[in-house]
Amino acid sequence: MTFDDMSLPPVSPEDVAPLMAAVTGSVLLPGDAGYDDERAVFNLNHELVPAVIVVAESVADVQAAVAFAAGQRRPVLVKTTGHQVIDAARGAVVIATRRMNDVVIDAVGRTARVGGGAVWSDVVGEAAKVGLAPLNGSNPTVGVVAYTLGGGLSPSLGRSHGYAADHVRSIDVVTADGELRHVDAESEPELFWALRGGKGNFGVVTALEFDLFPVPRLYGGGIYFPGERMADVLRAWTAWHPGTPETMVSSFAVLRLPPLPELPEPLRGAFLATVRFAYTGTAEDGERLVAPLRAVAPAVLDTVRDMPYAEVASIHNEPTDPLPYYERGIMLREFPAQAQDKLLELVGPGAETGLWIAELRALGGAWDREPAVPNAVATRGLPYSLLGVSVGPLSEEQRLKESVAELLDGMEPWRGERRLVNNLAPDEATDAAAIYGPERYERLASVKKTYDPTNMFRLNHNVVPAA
Repeated sequence: MTFDDMSLPPVSPEDVAPLMAAVTGSVLLPGDAGYDDERAVFNLNHELVPAVIVVAESVADVQAAVAFAAGQRRPVLVKTTGHQVIDAARGAVVIATRRMNDVVIDAVGRTARVGGGAVWSDVVGEAAKVGLAPLNGSNPTVGVVAYTLGGGLSPSLGRSHGYAADHVRSIDVVTADGELRHVDAESEPELFWALRGGKGNFGVVTALEFDLFPVPRLYGGGIYFPGERMADVLRAWTAWHPGTPETMVSSFAVLRLPPLPELPEPLRGAFLATVRFAYTGTAEDGERLVAPLRAVAPAVLDTVRDMPYAEVASIHNEPTDPLPYYERGIMLREFPAQAQDKLLELVGPGAETGLWIAELRALGGAWDREPAVPNAVATRGLPYSLLGVSVGPLSEEQRLKESVAELLDGMEPWRGERRLVNNLAPDEATDAAAIYGPERYERLASVKKTYDPTNMFRLNHNVVPAA
């Protein structure tokens, strides 16, 4: 019998008394002080309403929470910041890992070992002190573990180094049987393969060790053009980026920004086309590389500069405070002239769209190469990632979803078959076989059967245990 087959009544104080005695962190039921704080997530249009929250402070706390969930036959959801919420977790056990946020940098070995609750700003700051950099995401408040388990598409170093999952050395994970496993390529190779790309399907990661790179600075930022010049900028960028070295990562985005006071004056309430860059070569070479795009049109704002790597989040300058939004992404297998025309039609100057952001990231390079130790990442060989984001309250949910759907459905003729799990929306079909492809999914399902046969970890884009 799996967790899917069970009804999930409320948890009583008597039920959790043994759990509270075993946990050094907090155990919270609905109505308890602190419950609402711990269930809060980054996306204000989603909420968690679990039966119990365990705010873990140690591996032993995580093990106690998993054992409790198993005894109660309840599913488990792991939360650090809640940027990507898939399920409301009704009746479930939520394990909040934010207090387990230790970051230890090995400057000589060029590695980081981080706790399950670390976010990217924690790691970038510590690594930068010794001239090193991780394969971090664009938003500094995203949890390191979930990002990495989902592949990890670094917009600063990924084109030269690949996915964040490609550079994981070892993983400490509590599996559904309550065991703490130290997993690497030698100890448990199948689980190690599946964890790196299979997202949260296989256990609660309590620590992650991964490579760092000697990148103390870069030449990066964004050039913001008037939205009316989108066609010129898009065509110039599309022709330009394939000829750049792998040390140059770039993306193109169309922005319809709200009049928020925290935005710089030129961007406030503006319609813009922007190109973002991250280049690890010299500033002189970077300036030369970017010059053809600077010449396309007069810029509204140009933030491209030489910067310490510690300031890498300024390139995308994404919100760091919770807000209500809906986002969804696809991969593109090509982006020919017809696709460029379609994108202009969908989000260009003449479009009636409610999108806040439509972003196209150029991939290739090391993102296409298999790492020395293969993993379950499914999107190699697909040259573009396309993401749509609409912002607004839950009362406008239908409009938000339709705005994103218009973009992605319009680009359907060029869509790749496989998906990046980190860019999937909560309400998308949970057919993980379509995300990973049949052969990879079959292998993931086999690993799932071994380590989570009752599907305890199912509040996700779920890999179902093999029959």
